[in-house]
Amino acid sequence: MSGTRVGERLRAIRRQKGLSLHDVEARSQQEFKASVLGAYERGERAISVPRLLRLAEIYEVPGDQLLPRELAEMEINLTEGASTSIDNGFTIDLVALHALDDPDAQVLSRYAATIQLQRQDFNGRLLTIRSDDLRVLAAVLGRRPEELGVRLEQLGLRARA
Repeated sequence: MSGTRVGERLRAIRRQKGLSLHDVEARSQQEFKASVLGAYERGERAISVPRLLRLAEIYEVPGDQLLPRELAEMEINLTEGASTSIDNGFTIDLVALHALDDPDAQVLSRYAATIQLQRQDFNGRLLTIRSDDLRVLAAVLGRRPEELGVRLEQLGLRARA
């Protein structure tokens, strides 16, 4: 998934809300500079998961609404040959996640920490990744949702029931 498609969606939502880049800068109390937001929208700069979620809060929309529309309608394959609706989400093993030295795992670890903070869920062993989280995470990692599911399986992060 290209950052350009995410950026186009960011711009579309901002415009639907009737906000200029400077309005967002003011609304965020300078957390998002107009120039940086513009770079996100043009696909010139990657946006992190926590920043994407923060923008969703500022725009007062669910996080997955900042993703390209086709992503919201896709299904995710968590294992090759098995089709599971993205609406189901899944549980990841945080212990296994923290033991990995992999760039994707590092991004997922930061995202998991963000989710734990938002939910005030600090059990430390397992974390349910919901459908909205999957779509956001896939976009940030530059993957389609079904590719993300396969990658997480490869990393051994899906908790077994």
